[in-house]
Amino acid sequence: MKGNFNDIVNSDTLVLVDFFATWCGPCKTMAPILDEVATEVGEHARIIKIDVDKNPQVAAQYQIRGVPTLMLFKNGKILWQQSGVVPGQQIKKVIEQYA
Repeated sequence: MKGNFNDIVNSDTLVLVDFFATWCGPCKTMAPILDEVATEVGEHARIIKIDVDKNPQVAAQYQIRGVPTLMLFKNGKILWQQSGVVPGQQIKKVIEQYA
């Protein structure tokens, strides 16, 4: 991962974090949805993926109980959070709401 996680989520850019695991079926479903959202929102938000198995401290810090879990950060604050597969249109609406 480029940059420190805390530095990334504390920036004044919207950051959508996808907490996922490689063994998780619904996480694989989310991947192309997030790719599409990234293309559509452009520079309004940054999307990063955090593998909970490789980053257990970060997962514990945000009390991630299930994957996939999406969290939207700005200036270190959690603006939105949802677990499970989330439709791309819904993610875009949330990002536009805070952009």
